[in-house]
Amino acid sequence: MQFFWAFIIGGAICAIGQILIDKTKLTSARILVLFVVVGVILGGAGIYPRLVEFAGAGASVPLPGFGNLLAKGVKQEIDAQGAIGILTGGLKAAAAGLMAAVSLSFLAALIFEPKAK
Repeated sequence: MQFFWAFIIGGAICAIGQILIDKTKLTSARILVLFVVVGVILGGAGIYPRLVEFAGAGASVPLPGFGNLLAKGVKQEIDAQGAIGILTGGLKAAAAGLMAAVSLSFLAALIFEPKAK
């Protein structure tokens, strides 16, 4: 049943993104930023962690899950370090994922040759 709910919740998040692409004049970049900001807000309010607990990867993998991770890291660092945690918490929480994305993107840029459209 966990796979079912992960599929439904993850699919719903993707469907919302597709509706925003089709029905609004928002660019893809603005929609991505919107999803991350919504994840931060819902994560900070304590709503998104319950959704992640319910849907697993269906909620943690899409972009709002990244926003939730940032909010979680900031909360933890504020508790541990005080106000400086506002600046360092999100970076500490997302460091591994960001480093993997940057490193793998760099490797892909070295290996593959871009084609002009």
